[in-house]
Amino acid sequence: MIDYRVRARIFVGVIALLLGLLVLRLAQMQLWQTELYAGESRSNAVREQRVMPARGAIYDRNGVLLVDNAPAYSLLITPRYFDPKNIPLLARLLEVPDSVVANRLAQARAWSAYRPSRVFTDLPFETFSRVVENLYRLPGVQYEIDQRRRYHTPARAAHALGYVREITRAELEQLRDDGYAMGDRIGKAGLEKFYEKALRGVPGRAFKLVNIHGQEIKPYRDGAEDVPPISGYDLHLGLDYRVQALAESLFVGKRGAAVALDPNNGEIIALVSMPDFDPEVLSGPIDPDTWRYLTTSPEKPLFNRATMSGVPPGSTWKPFMALVGLQEGVITARSTIYCPGGYLLGTRLFRCHGGAHGSLDVREAIRLSCNTFFFTVMMRLDVNTLRRWANRFGFGVPAPMDIAEQNPGLIPDSAYYNRRYPRGWTAGYTINLGIGQGDMTVTPMQLARYVAAIANGGTLYPPHLVRELVHPETGEVLRPQLPPPEHIPIKPEYFQIVREGMRRVMEAGTGRWVQIPGIPSGGKTGTAQAPGGRKDHSLFIMFAPYDAPKIAIAVLVENAGFGATVAAPIASLIAELYLTGEVATTPQRRYMLEHVLRQRSQPLDEPTVTQAASR
Repeated sequence: MIDYRVRARIFVGVIALLLGLLVLRLAQMQLWQTELYAGESRSNAVREQRVMPARGAIYDRNGVLLVDNAPAYSLLITPRYFDPKNIPLLARLLEVPDSVVANRLAQARAWSAYRPSRVFTDLPFETFSRVVENLYRLPGVQYEIDQRRRYHTPARAAHALGYVREITRAELEQLRDDGYAMGDRIGKAGLEKFYEKALRGVPGRAFKLVNIHGQEIKPYRDGAEDVPPISGYDLHLGLDYRVQALAESLFVGKRGAAVALDPNNGEIIALVSMPDFDPEVLSGPIDPDTWRYLTTSPEKPLFNRATMSGVPPGSTWKPFMALVGLQEGVITARSTIYCPGGYLLGTRLFRCHGGAHGSLDVREAIRLSCNTFFFTVMMRLDVNTLRRWANRFGFGVPAPMDIAEQNPGLIPDSAYYNRRYPRGWTAGYTINLGIGQGDMTVTPMQLARYVAAIANGGTLYPPHLVRELVHPETGEVLRPQLPPPEHIPIKPEYFQIVREGMRRVMEAGTGRWVQIPGIPSGGKTGTAQAPGGRKDHSLFIMFAPYDAPKIAIAVLVENAGFGATVAAPIASLIAELYLTGEVATTPQRRYMLEHVLRQRSQPLDEPTVTQAASR
């Protein structure tokens, strides 16, 4: 009997001990070892969500806000938790056909059945609200408040800023390891593309408790493990939005481009390519007709003519020829060349416009734009020497700049002519290079960079839009990684001679009617032949003020005629606004403004002149 009671007490004690150990272990797991079991818990009841950072804003040179963000409402689906029977309900709430929802669901499942995919973006607030009110009926559906780009000034600057759109499947495959997901937005062109990594920032993470239907219940551990997003850097540009807006208005009805640079550091003050597009249209859903126009129109509004259109430079090339001729010693500051009205090469006469000019030195040859003078300079040089100097001025090579879309242009050498004309070529093929015609193409950006180097006496700066990147939260400032400026090895006195010739153009030559009131400048008009018998291209380069240049400009207006007629007044008005803060209201300036606004480019039929010239 005693043995039985002892055994019973021992048995009860063992049971009590075991129960005590289990209670203690449970308390240990729940109260002191939460972190140890958090990972396993998350896999079953916690959903990880990305939290998108604010994309960096963009400001002009005076601190004026150009671009920031507006709320954008998106729906996400996790296919594993979404019941296909709810497709009609979701389609009705979104006011789209059932097939659209089914197709988006299939795409999401192909990406990942267990991860949320953004399947509907940029929803109107009313639609978004209607769906959110019914989320309790839609297991597997969640929402995200994202952002879309918002533009604040009359200046579009579409080809400079670029645009942001939803990432494509091909891009997603390449960038999956960089944290991108289906439905994310990414920079597609211009600065938005070039500075994508800096602008985007770093996504954060939020953990939510969910039930067995995939519906969120509350933040996991009250958000203690959430990781906040890191905003992108703001871009501060050298662009002046007022100058940009004026330049764009002057190009209404025209095709072409204008580039304005600060010749002292290479900052881009204005960059216009026309026809252009409204970047805000591309920041959200776009109707098929608009997209068709943007991608298939012969006007090519998405094409950046400022950096990609290749046209012959025409007479804007003559200051370059003068510099090379002086440096190579084939002419001097005092030597003269006689112009009888043309240059006779064998039995062929290459005519000089304006008739016979008589004996000219280099300054007067620039003022009068004498073809005969520069035909003679070209005949005293060779194409390889020309190519070498052209490359030093940035022609025929890509520019180191923060716009990736570039055309290096074409500057021929003997190897090019051997390939192009395998049966042989003579001076008759190359003489026109002396006046910026023939087998050569340049871009407006290259012309602007070249005239900036003339303005500052021989320094070739890398053109750039971004002055600095500033982090809005930390204040950290980053500078663009630019290569050092290059010195062009031409004697300073030769640059001064050419500058004097360009000043004469503005005082007593083809540019005199566009001289800025009270501000001396240097310039050169150009009229370049267009292929297919079409109307000539109008070109103009200038810098101002003459003694201490602050702006250098190149303007191209396709199929618009003489350089002095259309391109020159555009450049003059741009420079005046930048230098003085306004355009004078004198009768002469009002007439010039009205004249520019009346001008139009010759209509296009088949393919664009820019394309043909580039080939």
